[in-house]
Amino acid sequence: MSTQPDLLYSEEEEALRAAVRDLLADHCDAPGVIARTESDAPHDLAAWKALADGMGLAGLLVPEAKGGQGATHREVAVVLEELGRAVAPVPYLTSAVVATEALLACEADELLAELASGRRIGALAVALNVAPGGAYKVVRHEGGALHGELTAIADAVAADVLLIPADDGGLYAVEASAVTVTPQISFDLTRPLATVTLDAAPGRLLGDAEAAVHRALRAGAGLLASEQLGLADWTLTETVRYLKERKQFNRPVGGFQALKHRLAQLWLEVVNLRAAARNAADALTTGEDADVAVAVAQAYAASVAVHAAEEALQLHAGIGMTWEHPIHLYLKRAKSDSIAYGTAGTHRARLAELVDLQAP
Repeated sequence: MSTQPDLLYSEEEEALRAAVRDLLADHCDAPGVIARTESDAPHDLAAWKALADGMGLAGLLVPEAKGGQGATHREVAVVLEELGRAVAPVPYLTSAVVATEALLACEADELLAELASGRRIGALAVALNVAPGGAYKVVRHEGGALHGELTAIADAVAADVLLIPADDGGLYAVEASAVTVTPQISFDLTRPLATVTLDAAPGRLLGDAEAAVHRALRAGAGLLASEQLGLADWTLTETVRYLKERKQFNRPVGGFQALKHRLAQLWLEVVNLRAAARNAADALTTGEDADVAVAVAQAYAASVAVHAAEEALQLHAGIGMTWEHPIHLYLKRAKSDSIAYGTAGTHRARLAELVDLQAP
């Protein structure tokens, strides 16, 4: 018997949101994030330490018996909403969700505990654009070592350990010090990509790569929708606030009917995205129709997040076009997220398969 999904936030989830928002207000203010993107160190490791070590958020998905907090995807979704609102340059989605889910599939308890504590950062060495169930590149396993090159690996520059899929079907843990990580030019400066080159790198076999990668990418895609929701919600809220203050012809710009219509339309889209994102988080928690819920959320989320950021840029007018205003960070993150873990078109095609609809 199927149960109705719970799309509402619990009191505990709202308390978690408030705590994370307060922490990010201290660590990830807009000028600080912009300054970091212009430096050689795009990740805010102080904010990561506060989130992971101080609040224990890196281990939310890890059972208490394995050194984690024993929470669910619902709590992780709330954290990601807040990280999206701040475009926080921390490897939370890549380490605490994607790499952690891969390790949970492999029962790699020792490494799992290290990631859960936040002492180490992990990254799954699969290109950021690969959708759940999609084809991904593997490296050669030969003579007990790994050889090859993998590109577009998100947050690899911050990782201490990389989870590498090999041609023998195994997933291997490889120390970052044993590989060459070369930063790539990334559109989203707050989630940098890199090329990972392995030249006879030693690796420790964790388990079956295919099952681990699929589980990791499904959770990544489903929870990415919550990050996109946070991003869209911030841009809408900030745009409404700005249009109430900005005056033209001696009246607030927000009073013009045409702009009210645009904002009302955007509000409807954001509300619908919240329902889709919460449904995906709830389905990942219960395991009920998770593939369908993730495909629905990702089929919808990209266009809303990009639209919200584009409207914010336009409606802020001249100031929105400046480097000093953070809107460009939100637009770049929204565009980057729109192809992360599969495009909306890929997820629509997947959804059609799952519910037996013929593709056009």
